[in-house]
Amino acid sequence: MQFFRNLLLKLGVCRPAAERNPINVFLLDDDERRHRWFEQRFRGDALEIATSVAEAKEILAKRPFDAIFLDHDLLPHHYESNDHEDFENTGYAIAEWLSENPDLQRAATIIVHTRNADAAIPMVTKLRKTGRTVEYCAFPMLDLKIRNYWKR
Repeated sequence: MQFFRNLLLKLGVCRPAAERNPINVFLLDDDERRHRWFEQRFRGDALEIATSVAEAKEILAKRPFDAIFLDHDLLPHHYESNDHEDFENTGYAIAEWLSENPDLQRAATIIVHTRNADAAIPMVTKLRKTGRTVEYCAFPMLDLKIRNYWKR
């Protein structure tokens, strides 16, 4: 049977298939449409969703995750401008908290997926200073990033 499969692969008749094990995914985002979007992308995986900084801290402190997705703007007034004094209720607060707790979520790949690039860069910088694997990906490009990182 293996010989036949290898022959089909060499002829290009079938594609190699590699199943990956389910992963643990964490999402911090206030948009319910994005919740559904992530549920579709990570069907078959364990997805935990938080909509607030307090909820995120509680979930992230309980168990390890393979992937962590952080949005910056979590409240309506965050969408208007970055000129506010409400950073304790943004994704930046989680970046800061993870930086202050270096033993938490050490192995996770962190992706800042906000559309707010001006706010994303300080989050990435803060997390990279503690040696974490983190990058910024604008939400419109996130589908491609997920497909490349966590192939099915």
